[in-house]
Amino acid sequence: MTPGWQDYVLDYNAPLDASLQTNLVRIDARVRGEYGMTTAQTAVGVLDLRGRRLAMIHPDRIDYAASVPKIGILLAYFQLHPEAVANLDPQTRRELGLMIKVSDNEMAAKYSRQLGLKRIQHVLDSYGFYDAERGGGIWVGKHYGQGSERMGDPLANHSHAATVRQLLRYYLLLEQGRLVSPEASKIMREIFASPDIPHLQDKFVKGLSGRSVKLWRKSGWWEDWFHDTARVTGPGRDYIIVAMTHHPKGDAYLEGFARAVDDLIAGNSAP
Repeated sequence: MTPGWQDYVLDYNAPLDASLQTNLVRIDARVRGEYGMTTAQTAVGVLDLRGRRLAMIHPDRIDYAASVPKIGILLAYFQLHPEAVANLDPQTRRELGLMIKVSDNEMAAKYSRQLGLKRIQHVLDSYGFYDAERGGGIWVGKHYGQGSERMGDPLANHSHAATVRQLLRYYLLLEQGRLVSPEASKIMREIFASPDIPHLQDKFVKGLSGRSVKLWRKSGWWEDWFHDTARVTGPGRDYIIVAMTHHPKGDAYLEGFARAVDDLIAGNSAP
């Protein structure tokens, strides 16, 4: 990353890069057009870590986020168990990896029940990841899988929710070492990576297949909601990408969107 990146703040006043924004709008419109999607059915964002450039479309429009808010369970685990930073047992590391990397509902429910929904959301709120006055944000209001306990988010009554801005911000703070502590952030990044657990071959991963890139990501889907979020690194690129869709063709949109953004950030370099 560029020097001084540790001081970058992605808040509600963060300026957009005019050129990147123009290109993001063009990419979104083109890929939506391929699948008959409207601007009401996508919300996207890109943060170029090499150039400190930000672009977003509908960044504060909350939507049902399916499994993406499981990243909130991961954060809450380390916030509420600081001792785990120095003594994380292999089983817990793997189970958290399954929750993040292949979106295991059983593991997500195990840890959300252990921590408690209210405590998880309190942790998210303490970092400003949810603000009802500014469009909402990341919300964990239900155990994944079966269960009747439910806390709808105050703004839209979603059981699980997110916004593009707060998802970008989560990845940024994680990279900056500002979630819990530098040491905890490092372990959380390792859990995202979990090299012993294969990626699900869909969405951003499928779209970037065959390219010289590495991803750590959290995706989510349910019915017609398809979302993906990732940190992408490789020759000529280092960026965070988020896309939320609500359309039957959302998966295909995510694949095409990821390819187009990667071409743009990498300067149209060969895959």
